[in-house]
Amino acid sequence: MKLSKYIDHTLLKADATHEQLQKLCEEAKEYDFKSVCINPCNIPYCKNLLRGSDVLVCTVIGFPLGAMSIESKCYEAYDAIERGADEVDMVLNIGRLKEKDRNYVTEEIRRVKQTVKDHTLKVIIETCLLTDEEKVLACECILDAGADFVKTSTGFSTGGATFDDVKLLKDTVGDRCFIKAAGGVRTKEDFRKMIELGANRIGTSSGTKLV
Repeated sequence: MKLSKYIDHTLLKADATHEQLQKLCEEAKEYDFKSVCINPCNIPYCKNLLRGSDVLVCTVIGFPLGAMSIESKCYEAYDAIERGADEVDMVLNIGRLKEKDRNYVTEEIRRVKQTVKDHTLKVIIETCLLTDEEKVLACECILDAGADFVKTSTGFSTGGATFDDVKLLKDTVGDRCFIKAAGGVRTKEDFRKMIELGANRIGTSSGTKLV
């Protein structure tokens, strides 16, 4: 796979404007990225800008804290798909995970996956807030719930993707689901290393520099 197709070209800042989103989509088409990753209110605008290209529209739900109710996340996911999203990145309930409430976390992911159906679901576990044991538990819940990806980070907490985390996630999930490394991947060296360690997708706002 060409390197550009590993990249979810990302703009999730609260102050993102239509002008900035237009630039994001133009870059995504020019560099042939896999997707643009944007906030839900911007789905129709970006979907229209990307019409005729193979660049996907990815959005986030339960973002960035993951502390919404399951019902809220399901509706947000449903609304995102209705508006034209191709992929959904959800933040799991980090507090429930740290309490080791496997049933809650698995059920939450399962219900969102049932909502998005055959659309790709990536589950953000916010690795910077977790112990290694909790990261493994999160992966087990994701696998049990049938999601498509485990994703390291929102990029809005205390840290982003690390080499150690990507290796741990790969060792845990193997080939049973995919891995998205997000947050802090800004150099070509980091980009290639993440892929070598097992990342199938890279979430970054530095995509044009990386390719």
